[in-house]
Amino acid sequence: MNLESFEIVRVLLLSAVAFVVAFAWAPLLVRALQTWNIGKSIRAMSDAPVFAKLHEKKRGTPTMGGILIWWTVLVLAVVLYYLAPFLAEDSLLSRMNFLTRSETLLPLGALVASALVGFIDDYFNVRGIGPKGGGLRMRHRLLIYTAIAVVGAWWFRVKLDWDLLHIPFVGDFNIGFWYVPFFILVIVSTAFSVNEADGLDGLAGGALLTSFGAYALIAFAQGHYDLAVFCGVVLGALLAFLWFNIHPAKFFMGDTGAMSLGVTLGVVAMLTNSALFLPIIGFVFVIESLSVLVQLFFRHVFKRRLFKSSPFHHHLEAIGWPEPQIVMRLWVISMIAAAVGVSFVLLDALAK
Repeated sequence: MNLESFEIVRVLLLSAVAFVVAFAWAPLLVRALQTWNIGKSIRAMSDAPVFAKLHEKKRGTPTMGGILIWWTVLVLAVVLYYLAPFLAEDSLLSRMNFLTRSETLLPLGALVASALVGFIDDYFNVRGIGPKGGGLRMRHRLLIYTAIAVVGAWWFRVKLDWDLLHIPFVGDFNIGFWYVPFFILVIVSTAFSVNEADGLDGLAGGALLTSFGAYALIAFAQGHYDLAVFCGVVLGALLAFLWFNIHPAKFFMGDTGAMSLGVTLGVVAMLTNSALFLPIIGFVFVIESLSVLVQLFFRHVFKRRLFKSSPFHHHLEAIGWPEPQIVMRLWVISMIAAAVGVSFVLLDALAK
């Protein structure tokens, strides 16, 4: 078996293992969240009348389901890393380790760090701590996203000595210090966009599934095999999460999932030097975040709403689209966008 064939096996096998592990302990997580009354709170009718009316029936549904994803990824990465030295060097199991400093340590660290912050935000929301029913204010979230991004940017510049920006179909450019603000922009915007998409059963999970699948292909094509495996493990855990999150959801992703996966997706895009393709691959997230920003612009400038509710998926709900129909159609858009994005990345590589 040649190297590439083995790496394909590694990606697929560990994706399947992640799914099985996450699927096995998901019922325990659901039961624990129910026991501890970790239920979703809904904004007051006075703050968001359309949203409150549409989602009142979901009040009390367990949240923090994103724990299933990041905890599964963390456990698999750590167990395989510490197990490898005790096994024969050429054994199959020892070669399953995918935790490396150059490719996967940063995305794993970003995943866990932002997940813990999201966990705190979810806890505040559930217990009613904070304004408008609980949780962190948006500006506080953006500050936290920025802080995490600053650490990531420092890692890229100092630890990986990385300051090249790839312009599609043009080439690589050394942008020096400007790589830091660009890195921060990518991470903050991606985290914000994924968080805004987490509003319907299965929506964010399905869109993230296609995005991480796309970046697994991109990383593999670039020879970043450990990063491809990392994306595959995330993908496997996401599939298990979606099993319980599709309509009607047993639990919601919560900020501990949406925030962490958004930050991680941005980091993976930077590691593959394909961040400028991310708006295509994650097109659904772009739609969702832009709808929020446009809504805010219209409210402050024209003193009226452009959409009945935002993000865009809530507008579709408000005009009468059934929730499963919205989710499935946005999944389709996400798949097509990811396919187009991967195609452009591969064409760009061929043009070099």
